[in-house]
Amino acid sequence: MGSDDTDDVRVELMRELKTASQLQHAWIMQAWQSEPGLHPAAAMLLSDLAKHGEARPSELAKRRFVDLSVVSRQIAQLAAAGLVDRRPAPEDGRASLVSVSEKGRSELARWRANYLAFMEEALGDWDDQRVTDLIERLAEMNAALRRALGSDACLAGK
Repeated sequence: MGSDDTDDVRVELMRELKTASQLQHAWIMQAWQSEPGLHPAAAMLLSDLAKHGEARPSELAKRRFVDLSVVSRQIAQLAAAGLVDRRPAPEDGRASLVSVSEKGRSELARWRANYLAFMEEALGDWDDQRVTDLIERLAEMNAALRRALGSDACLAGK
């Protein structure tokens, strides 16, 4: 296999990953149509908070690779919907810490159940080992991409 062939398969891999991302985004947009006023990105932020725990908005922005103003708007949407709690940071009263509220946890559980049903419909004929193998390969690839980017922000994304 020549260099051009190797380049072609790597480019094709990135195309397939982009398509997978677009399909997931399409499902998210479709699923959250019934959530008036809550942008899907805000819901993704809520999911990030649930996974990583209480955080400062600046930490969330760094982890999500977006500007602090974007995270601030999303937190405001989530707070207005009662999905997050905010409290002053103990070491600096000017900063705040954001966490998932009980209502937020309940909503995440509902959204997760819907997402799992979608994935079961899509990948129902895949056995657990096939899914696990794909997860492992993608995790390796993402680690390699983070290293290649060389950014501390990218390394923190795991």
